[in-house]
Amino acid sequence: MKKIYYLSTCDTNKRILKELNLSDEFIKQDLKTNPITEKELDELYRFTTSYEALINKRARMYSERDLKNKSLQEKDFKKLLLEHYTFLKRPVLINETELFIGNSKNTVASAKESL
Repeated sequence: MKKIYYLSTCDTNKRILKELNLSDEFIKQDLKTNPITEKELDELYRFTTSYEALINKRARMYSERDLKNKSLQEKDFKKLLLEHYTFLKRPVLINETELFIGNSKNTVASAKESL
């Protein structure tokens, strides 16, 4: 599967999409208009074996709820990810058997190499 989860209203995600210049083979899913489903989230989990790895700990809602000071379990992270798109670290790129999560320079560079 070739797919990217992103946010069309995020300038960083727009820049990364432009930089990656993805082929038409990729399914592009804007999380704001088409939120991630439980099935899709479980697919990502198969790559990471951790919902926490998918969490955007820099999200405003994460801070507002003071989640860093709470003892969260995997089921809590899954619930948050399904609750609101802001909790998913973006973009998330699936390139066949590889998964790239987030917008760090190293992650984007690795994703580009993979393409």
